Amino acid sequence: MSLLVDSHYVFENNGIHDITKDEVTTGTTIIAAIYDGGVIIGADSRTTTGAYIANRVTDKLTKVCDNIYCCRSGSAADTQAITDIVAYYMDLTSIQMNEPPLVRAAANVFKNLIYENRHQLTAGVIVAGWDSRFGGQVYSINVSGTIVQQNIAIGGSGSSYLYGFMDSQYKDGMTQQECENLVLNAITLAIKRDGSSGGVVRMGVINKTGQIQRKLVLGDQLPKFYDNIYEEKQVEGGDAMV
Repeated sequence: MSLLVDSHYVFENNGIHDITKDEVTTGTTIIAAIYDGGVIIGADSRTTTGAYIANRVTDKLTKVCDNIYCCRSGSAADTQAITDIVAYYMDLTSIQMNEPPLVRAAANVFKNLIYENRHQLTAGVIVAGWDSRFGGQVYSINVSGTIVQQNIAIGGSGSSYLYGFMDSQYKDGMTQQECENLVLNAITLAIKRDGSSGGVVRMGVINKTGQIQRKLVLGDQLPKFYDNIYEEKQVEGGDAMV
């Protein structure tokens, strides 16, 4: 078996590309949004190795500490390793300060790790949570280590289908239910268009309780939208329409 470095594809001796040997990635759709009282996080559940679906029910909402979670996109191994390191630092911080860590502290540790290792890692994360000092917060950190605080952040391969939708639908001061519906609808739309997104939709609500409230929507329970598939119609007294 030979490895072609330029294309990152693995081929068997017969020259056929083995899709099961590609890097495991969370080609994905991840979203975090602030509502009036906390934050909503959401993600699909598909993990791929190239064109092969390695896992249909991955949990991409990863705990950093009780009041802070992150949504992962990029290399599954890289994002898991970084999250473990940040979780360790946040545990130390909570012990030293005798209070839950700040969301911005966790986001900055993510940013430093990704920026300092940007040439070796493929990791993009959205950090979201609630703390008593600043309330609900969302931070987006891309693969180069750039950090931006936003009211709503989207990431992953499915996000390219959602920018216009989110701009038109999101507004300040949304209720929890409105924000949950927005996140669910957005991920559903991305699943429909993006081949690397799929499976179920996992969501979490983080607010002043300091604990996440998880919600799961199965594939057959997702919202229904217009399906642009042509159906042949029969004209009365004539042939079918072309």
